Amino acid sequence: MTHVTTHILDATTGSPATGVTVTLSHLDGATIDAATTDADGRLALGPDVLADGDYALTFGTGAYFRGRGVASFHPVVTVAFTASGEAHLHVPLLLSPFAYSTYRGS
Repeated sequence: MTHVTTHILDATTGSPATGVTVTLSHLDGATIDAATTDADGRLALGPDVLADGDYALTFGTGAYFRGRGVASFHPVVTVAFTASGEAHLHVPLLLSPFAYSTYRGS
């Protein structure tokens, strides 16, 4: 299993957010990995072991909504987090055109 996973739910439709580009990077901006969510709005990023430190997931939310003809406020959503010895980190995103929420999942 890769170390970081995410699941994006589009709260306006109640369905997975398919085709969202997500980038995993060091907090200083150096990119580690990038991928696009699957039909279930999920993806896995990064190496099998993510070293302890500060990271960010950047979600391409503006492009996602533009592709659906929906105006939105956030061109990207960036979630910064600290890895400290976890075997797996799950960072879900609940998304709408003008708001979002996230939490540390399991």
